[in-house]
Amino acid sequence: MDTEVIRVEGARKRYGDKDALDGLDLAVGRGTVHGLLGPNGAGKTTTVRILATLLRHDAGLVRVAGHDVRTGAREVRRRIGLLGQHAALDEELGGRQNLEMFGRLHHLGARRAGVRADELLERFGLTGTGRKPVRRYSGGMRRRLDLAASLITEPEVLFLDEPTTGLDPRGRAEVWESVRSLVGGGTTVLLTTQYLEEADQLADRISVVDRGRVVADGTADELKARVGADRIDVVVRDARRLDEAAGLLPAARAEVSVDADRRLLSAPVTDRMASLAATVGALGSAGIDAEDIALRRPTLDEVFLHLTADGTAREKEVAA
Repeated sequence: MDTEVIRVEGARKRYGDKDALDGLDLAVGRGTVHGLLGPNGAGKTTTVRILATLLRHDAGLVRVAGHDVRTGAREVRRRIGLLGQHAALDEELGGRQNLEMFGRLHHLGARRAGVRADELLERFGLTGTGRKPVRRYSGGMRRRLDLAASLITEPEVLFLDEPTTGLDPRGRAEVWESVRSLVGGGTTVLLTTQYLEEADQLADRISVVDRGRVVADGTADELKARVGADRIDVVVRDARRLDEAAGLLPAARAEVSVDADRRLLSAPVTDRMASLAATVGALGSAGIDAEDIALRRPTLDEVFLHLTADGTAREKEVAA
C-alpha cells in the first residue's frame, strides 16, 4: 500500500536455539511515529537491525520504502537513517565539524556537507554551539546532534532505537520536540523505547512486542481500552481503614486493587461521574477521610504489564 512505508509479514530470526523473532508482523504508515514497546529481549532491536539492513532475517517478508531489505538493500539504505542507543559522535570535534564529517562519509562534497551541517544545526537549535567540543555538550544537546547526524541524507524513514535512554527530563523533552518537528516535515519514524510516557507522547500507533511477536497494535487510547474501562483512585488518610474503604467502591471487591504502602485503592468504573459521586458519598457516610480521589484512564504502564505478564495473557491477546 502507498500509505505504508514499512511492511513486515511473518519475520523470523533465530540465534542458536532462541527465537529472536517468531513470526513478527508490522505495518507503519507514511509520515507517522510508530512505537515499538516491549521488555528487554522482546525483539525490538533485532527488528530495527533487520529493517536497517544490518542483519538478515531467516524467513518472512520485510519491505522498507517499497524495497525488499534482502534484494534491494542498497535502495533501502539510501532512504533510511538510524539513531542507535549510543552516540556515534567524535567527542573532540564541534557540532558543525561532526556533521561535516558525516556528510563527507555519505559522499557529499565539501561545500554541500557544510551547507547541510548549517541547515541541521539551525533546525535543532545548535547554531550557537560554535566549535565547542561535543564532550562539553549536555545530554540533550548531544542527542539532538546525534539525531541531526542521522538526517544528513534527508532520509524518508528514520529508526530511533531508545533515543532518550539516560537523559534527564529536560534532555528527553528536547529530543521529543525534535522528533515532532521531523514528522511534521514528512519523515516516518519507527521508535523503540522502554519509556511508556515517551510512546504515549510521540507515537501515532504502538505495537507491543513480546517474545518476538506483536501481541497488540493500535493507538495509545485503543490499547488502554483493551486493559479496561476508566478507573477511580482513592488515597485513604488512615491505612487501617483501607479494607473497609475497598468495600465501598462501586466495583466488585475482586476488581479493587489495594496498595497498602501508598494507602491507595483503585477500581474500574463505567459511569465516571456517577461513580465519583457514589464513592464520595459512601466514604463520607462511613466517616472515612480521603486525601485524594481521582478518575483516570488506564496508563500505558498498565497496558504493558497486562500484555506482557505471562504466556497465557499473550496468547489471549493475540487470539483477540
